[in-house]
Amino acid sequence: MIGKLTGILSDKNPPEVVIDCHGVGYEVNVPMSTFYNLPALGEKVSLLTHLVVREDAQILYGFSGPAEREAFRLLIKISGVGPRTALGVLSGMSVADLAQAVTLQEAGRLVKVPGIGKKIAERLLLELKGKLGGDIGLFTVHAGDAHGDIQQALLALGYNDKEAAAALKILPADVGVSEGIKLALKALTK
Repeated sequence: MIGKLTGILSDKNPPEVVIDCHGVGYEVNVPMSTFYNLPALGEKVSLLTHLVVREDAQILYGFSGPAEREAFRLLIKISGVGPRTALGVLSGMSVADLAQAVTLQEAGRLVKVPGIGKKIAERLLLELKGKLGGDIGLFTVHAGDAHGDIQQALLALGYNDKEAAAALKILPADVGVSEGIKLALKALTK
């Protein structure tokens, strides 16, 4: 399996890019979030990849980071969600947004993604529950501050993702970890 490509970006035609690796051009389909962060043509690029082998084709999908690739792999395991749909989901929302929608069970956010109807959105929420989140490092409520640590503490204390997210919404942005845990526990016991 091809897990990573590093080479020169030789063509960009959304959602496909061509990466020249020592004279061999690999066609790679990427989500728009990755596409927008690509360097200029002729520049060096490195993408994590996932190879899909079908009866009639072998298709490479590329991602800028491991969280995106892991979310793609989780999505394509769901019945009724193929690689094209998974790519659409990741093009329509970030991995953190997807994880938050799953945690809060918000089908409305998923339905806004082109190609995702109500039925598929509900299936995604059901199948991804507990798979996207702190356990695989894809989602922290506010990266770079104490909220992620507070969320992990609440989950360790036995609260579910939805309860933890609701408690985090009421906390001030600059709260410390210990004070945040106290405030969150107070809110959850009301």
